[in-house]
Amino acid sequence: MKRRDSIKAILVGTVASSVLVDACKTADEKANAPEASSSTTPASTIDRTKVEAEIEAKLMAETFFTPHEMATITILADIIIPKDEVSGSASEAGVPDFIEFIVKDMPQNKTPMRGGLRWLDLESSKRFQKAFKDCSAQQQIAIVDDIAYPEKAKPEMKQGVAFFNLMRNLTSTGFYTSEIGVKDLGYIGNRPNQWNGVPDDVLKQYGLAYTEKELKECVSFDAKA
Repeated sequence: MKRRDSIKAILVGTVASSVLVDACKTADEKANAPEASSSTTPASTIDRTKVEAEIEAKLMAETFFTPHEMATITILADIIIPKDEVSGSASEAGVPDFIEFIVKDMPQNKTPMRGGLRWLDLESSKRFQKAFKDCSAQQQIAIVDDIAYPEKAKPEMKQGVAFFNLMRNLTSTGFYTSEIGVKDLGYIGNRPNQWNGVPDDVLKQYGLAYTEKELKECVSFDAKA
């Protein structure tokens, strides 16, 4: 299985769950939510409560990562989910901006991310005498290979492994909750369906059959079509 397929398999359950949770909100819950203030609603058109809109606007106005750090994050994100024949790369899906936002929204990620990026540059400087973002693609992959597989990584790579695990989690979450990522999963949204009842061969296997009333009132889609 390709690396991208593995990440997709892990994330599809999480993404599907969040979609279902939102879809299962009752009309009353949505109706009781405070209306978003037009003066604080950010550029996003996503439905927000007033409090959520204010928090989002505040976070969007802040900057956490430096340009150097964002360049490194972009490279790592595209190593984790590169462009392929199906869809665009992580950076094309907006993953670096997602990570910038999420560390501000979840501050507990700030130190692990910044510390991990510094570790990466120190390790790169030690091996190749330059920052990670300035290394060749081959040199970058050489470092990533040493921290991307926790079970095979050497003990001295422990900090790098922890950072890459976080980076991989944020990248996959950002990608598969983006428009590009959702299309990559093949999710087409909730669609109406027709159920024509249990197939005849299955009914016969268990000695069962629909009554005339059931056929007329419950499993008659084909007749109405």
